Amino acid sequence: MSSFCLGCGNSIADEERFCGACGRDTQSAPNTPMSDPAVAWGLLPETSGKAIFSLICGIFFIILPFSFVGVIFGYIALSEIRKSPDRLTGKGFAVAGIALSYIGVALTVFLIGLGIYDVRKESKSLNRAHAVTTVPSKKNAILTAVRTLNTAEIAYSQRHPESGYSCSLSDLSSAWQIDSDLHAKETDGYTFELKCSQVKSGGRTTKYQLLAYPSADSKKPGAPVYCSDESDVIRTSHSGTPEDCMKKGKELSENEITGSSTIFSQNKPK
Repeated sequence: MSSFCLGCGNSIADEERFCGACGRDTQSAPNTPMSDPAVAWGLLPETSGKAIFSLICGIFFIILPFSFVGVIFGYIALSEIRKSPDRLTGKGFAVAGIALSYIGVALTVFLIGLGIYDVRKESKSLNRAHAVTTVPSKKNAILTAVRTLNTAEIAYSQRHPESGYSCSLSDLSSAWQIDSDLHAKETDGYTFELKCSQVKSGGRTTKYQLLAYPSADSKKPGAPVYCSDESDVIRTSHSGTPEDCMKKGKELSENEITGSSTIFSQNKPK
């Protein structure tokens, strides 16, 4: 009765101790490492295909998927070569593929990080630009509101010649539609106030003063005060009380006033 060699698979007789093909001792311990059949038969080792594929992926590391695939196949190839050193070669290919692939991975991570940095930088730039333009826009809104109220006073006096100008902000909506914030006497952290400085006999108001000053809870130290009257001249003051604005305030030019963006609704009187 014959048996087979555990090393090369050659058929041997029961009375033979050594394999005639590979010379393995058939009576050795069963846990003795087996010889690779390909080596036993004298076949030349082959280059690992996974190692070659890893190198190819590493060469094209600039393409994102190839970098990751090259790393994976490179490590698989090294593992197989370690297990079968006599049958597989190509360790250098696998190492080169892994190295090039890691370069591709690092470059990809760098480009992604650079893109995120650019996006955040652009976002900060937009936020700073918005912050720079926010203050002027609020100033323009106040100036526009003052001009709107002056126009409303003129329209009101034309509709009510017997009473003249109004001393109430809510009365102006009947002659000139104004923003609801002005009805509440406050907008953008500013309080608006109308004062009648002179009333002729018969109850006709011929003069008024319009004041726009920071509200008590606006927390805007040093914010300017704006004022105007029936002359439609707008003045501003950075110090003193609202009343001081009429006496010592700086007169604003037409360009400073009309250059503002209108955020209050202004409709012609009906």
